[in-house]
Formats: sequence, structure tokens, C-alpha cells
Amino acid sequence: MSVLIALAFLLIGASLICALYFMMHDRGTTKRMVYSLMARVGLSIGLFLFILFAYWMGWIQSTGIPYSN
Repeated sequence: MSVLIALAFLLIGASLICALYFMMHDRGTTKRMVYSLMARVGLSIGLFLFILFAYWMGWIQSTGIPYSN
């Protein structure tokens, strides 16, 4: 499970880097930056929904954060 989540984070980061590259090189002549950012948002939402689904199915468990008094 952690490999899938790490892969999704890598894809999200790659999409963000592609958007930066397109922003610097296209200078607004194409819509590749917009499409790359749309893909990043879609991947982020998909990852969030996948984590919720995996928790619901019992594939991952919450460890919680211990409080220190």
C-alpha cells in the first residue's frame, strides 16, 4: 500500500514539475501548463479518495498521534 501512495506522490510531483517547465518554455502559447495542473489536481483528489477507500476497506489503519501532557 505504501508503494502505491508513494508512486501517486511522485506522479503528482512530476505533474507539477511539468507545469513549471511548460510555464517557462511555452510563454502562454499553448494550454499544456493548464492540462498539467488539471492532471495534478485530479491525481490529488484520486489519491485522497483512494486513501479514504483503503481505510474503509481495512487495508490501512490509523495510528493516531499520542498526546504529551
